[in-house]
Amino acid sequence: MPAIAEFSTGEVMGHSADRLAASFNVSRLDQDEYALRSHALADKATKEGLLSDVLTVKVPGVAEKISTDNTIKHNTLEKLTKLKPAFIKPNGTVTAGNSSALTDGASACLIMREDKALALGFKPKAYLREFCYVARDPKEQLLLGPSYATHKILERAGLTKDDIDVWEFHEAFAGQILAVLNALQSESFCKNYMGRSEAFGEIPLEKFNNWAGLCPWAPLRGYRVRLTTMAANRLIHEDGQFALLSACAAGGHAVGQILERYPS
Repeated sequence: MPAIAEFSTGEVMGHSADRLAASFNVSRLDQDEYALRSHALADKATKEGLLSDVLTVKVPGVAEKISTDNTIKHNTLEKLTKLKPAFIKPNGTVTAGNSSALTDGASACLIMREDKALALGFKPKAYLREFCYVARDPKEQLLLGPSYATHKILERAGLTKDDIDVWEFHEAFAGQILAVLNALQSESFCKNYMGRSEAFGEIPLEKFNNWAGLCPWAPLRGYRVRLTTMAANRLIHEDGQFALLSACAAGGHAVGQILERYPS
């Protein structure tokens, strides 16, 4: 089993998420409520057939084929609040219920020039308009990179947050993603760490990770392409133009991307 510790510090990512949540005033209740939202959205998207690009797989030695993600939980807030801290004990706030599962998986997509895609008979879903990478302190800000990448990618693309119709962020932990959202709303953080004159502002949750993020979409090394395909599919389904994607990574790194829906 792969290690889930940050290679540069030796700290387990759950510890980092717990400290990050505390630093940005994310409560245990906030995390449990967000986890409940994430799993409910995944269940809804699955039942509505929105995840049509998930392939059926056959596991050796298992009779039944797997055609849907099996990490979606049908929890209640009452059940989530009863779980014990998983990393910082006894007073931590990150639990098994508000963390992504340690799973295995794979993802793939085709990226090529538009003329080449059309010549091969493919129907493009979206343009990759812009991308960027950022790196932060892997000890104190290991999972906070998406806040920096969001600011940077919009500046590079010449867009504002009001231009974005679809937001897709990797959710490793509910506490991590809520800390990122709180950081973007913090005037002092945005001024002191991003060099902005004001807070970035609130990302509307009605446009954010609408097909879920915390539960199925965290297979090791597979989620970044998954974010891209999900955002492209959401742009089509929700009749949007631009999507912003971001994900944290080991070493305090993060990536940001802008997709634009391909004309129908």
